[in-house]
Amino acid sequence: MAPDTERITHLIRQVCLERRWGPTKLARELSMAAGRGPRGMSRQYARKLLAGERKPGELWLPAVARVLELPADHLARIPSPEPVTADTVESVLALGRSDVDRRIFLKSASGGTVLAFLGVPDAEAITRRVRTADATAVRVGQGEVDAIRSMVTTLGDMAAEYGGGHVRHLARTYLTDNAGPWLKGRYTAATGRQLYAATSQLAHLLGWMTQDEGDDQRHQDLARTYYAHAWRLADEAREPELAATALRGASVQAIARGPRHRAEALALAEKCMTYAHELSDPRAIAYYQSTLADAAALDGDHRLATASLAASQTQIERTATAPTGQSWASHFTIGRWAYASGMILAKMGDLSAARAHLHQALEVYGLDRRRTRASVLGDLGGIHLRQGDLDGALAVWTDFLDCAEGIQSVKVRDAAEDLHVRLARHETVPAARELAQRAAALLAR
Repeated sequence: MAPDTERITHLIRQVCLERRWGPTKLARELSMAAGRGPRGMSRQYARKLLAGERKPGELWLPAVARVLELPADHLARIPSPEPVTADTVESVLALGRSDVDRRIFLKSASGGTVLAFLGVPDAEAITRRVRTADATAVRVGQGEVDAIRSMVTTLGDMAAEYGGGHVRHLARTYLTDNAGPWLKGRYTAATGRQLYAATSQLAHLLGWMTQDEGDDQRHQDLARTYYAHAWRLADEAREPELAATALRGASVQAIARGPRHRAEALALAEKCMTYAHELSDPRAIAYYQSTLADAAALDGDHRLATASLAASQTQIERTATAPTGQSWASHFTIGRWAYASGMILAKMGDLSAARAHLHQALEVYGLDRRRTRASVLGDLGGIHLRQGDLDGALAVWTDFLDCAEGIQSVKVRDAAEDLHVRLARHETVPAARELAQRAAALLAR
């Protein structure tokens, strides 16, 4: 039985990503594995294998198995991925189930635009499910909706303290085993909208946890796909704030992946603002405006970044004395705004203002979540060092390492790695050498 083109394409892409191979290197390795010398396969043929435009024939299939370090018959036995259907509920549940198997490639919508991976929401999704629900399906009401919301809050609080990798498996299991049967149950249209909205929050949380757990290609692709599903569920539930938040998550992820993804980051942030225009909560608007500023700064558009940051500040200052509400963006306090704005200013080269904002975030406004506090301390230490203040950097990084213990987060590990590398040039300073050793021990765990 000939193996499926999509499965082979995924496996070839996976090994190329892990080994940092391009088409030229792939062609050479497959040629050597097939015993045809270093030029037996053309670069163009290898490029088509990577793109899924060709399936290796009988001549090249054994070479593919050898390069992938698989038994010769393994390619024919690997299960096909669960199809990603047009129905958002079926798709997000397939995503949750497939999340546990690294061999499975979940393909997002493809197309020619930078945001094609988001797919297209189905405006009639809830109405159709209400109309076609099986009479034997479980009856769903407000209690089930509240249960999902409560679980999102509980898991989100734990992740904020100990990192996304700490409880992601619980969130994924809850999506497939608890929320899944309810989404396929019987409910009214009004309950359905609330159910989709609550699941959107859960999918968004899974996107954030996945992104925070690992920075390899698999984790990042999964995170992006979770964000896309969170957006579609929110749009189908007619919840503009949740839709904006999902797009913001995808934009922040693209920003974190660096300048190569700046066009996608900016496009997502701009699309996020189309939903923000429907909102009146200043805290939420400040949240999304700061993301647009961050994406613009990455893109080198300092004019747009400055304008968006000023608009964000105007909005957040309207909430300085207001109590924190219950909305999805309600955690974006003035302290978190100070951190976000400080990092945007650092990206634009204003290190003095960035340093002041980060100190404000820590000392004036206060940040009570361990992961967030560790992230701020890690970034602030780096800014002190870039300004030539080694003593200040060492003091801040000492607090960072104290705070970072037990946190499972890519962002916190990246900060520890940054600390370790930057202090290598100051190894003659005993305090710097000691901190570098502590960072190395943290990274080794």
